[in-house]
Amino acid sequence: MTGNYRPLIIILGPTAVGKTKLSIQLAKRLNGEIIGADSRQIYRHMNIGTAKPTTQEQAEVPHHLIDIVDPDYNLTLAEYQDMAYQKINDLHDQNKVPFLVGGTGQYLTAIEEGWSIPRVPPNLEIRHELEQFVEEHGVQALHDRLSKVDQISAEKIHPNNVRRVIRALEVYLETGEPISKLQEKKPPPYRIRAYGLRLDREILYPRADKRVDMMIEAGFVEEVTKLLNMGYSRVLPSMTGLGYLEIAQYLLDDKPLNEVIERTKFSTHEFIRRQDVWFRGHDNGILWHNVETLNVDDIEQDLKQWLER
Repeated sequence: MTGNYRPLIIILGPTAVGKTKLSIQLAKRLNGEIIGADSRQIYRHMNIGTAKPTTQEQAEVPHHLIDIVDPDYNLTLAEYQDMAYQKINDLHDQNKVPFLVGGTGQYLTAIEEGWSIPRVPPNLEIRHELEQFVEEHGVQALHDRLSKVDQISAEKIHPNNVRRVIRALEVYLETGEPISKLQEKKPPPYRIRAYGLRLDREILYPRADKRVDMMIEAGFVEEVTKLLNMGYSRVLPSMTGLGYLEIAQYLLDDKPLNEVIERTKFSTHEFIRRQDVWFRGHDNGILWHNVETLNVDDIEQDLKQWLER
């Protein structure tokens, strides 16, 4: 793995499709290590609700860029990108094959396409003001503020993605320029092979629902209780992730548990649809595989041939 263009293997797909299982199988066979591309698994203390790789799975293959910040730290996309590039390069230097694995489209695309991200340091005063605004007026009102100053970004960012809306407004308020104008692309010096996993929604939705039920059985409510008791506010971006927001409503607002579980499942379906839209809009030659007919041996052989080129 010398030369200018060293390999990077990407495994992506929607929530609950089976990315972790496949990436571990392939990384074990190909002397690889896994770099997480999940904007929720970066947080410490948030294991069950983020479907973080288990201790056993992490023991099978080294995983990187999970458990790297506390829930009250707002990791910027630029910071994640810098960390990911550094880890990819470190693995190359160790003659390891890097696998970038996850379902956060922004993380994956920022790496693959080499987004130039405004290096605007966090402004805690602005963020606090915007977080207070959300508490008082709601997520849609915050999104409307973004629409007035950066229509392009507002069209790309869902109103419920409070962290990204706040960041876009923060960059504008700090620089006077929309974040969409400050972003450019400079593809990184890697040879990239991207595999996408998919399942028909009539199969994937029940699978995602079952995973929510398993999370509840595994102690998801207790996990959110612990986070709240540690002082992490429900308005933190980390706590607006799938399930965390809903479980907090059960704990703090007396919403019925069965109601918040159903809401979590509905929100997960909606998230899966948004992931599909992102991947379709940023498909730079993804090799798609239906999980039901997936043959790991075939992918392994394909990758071996590709790595030897």
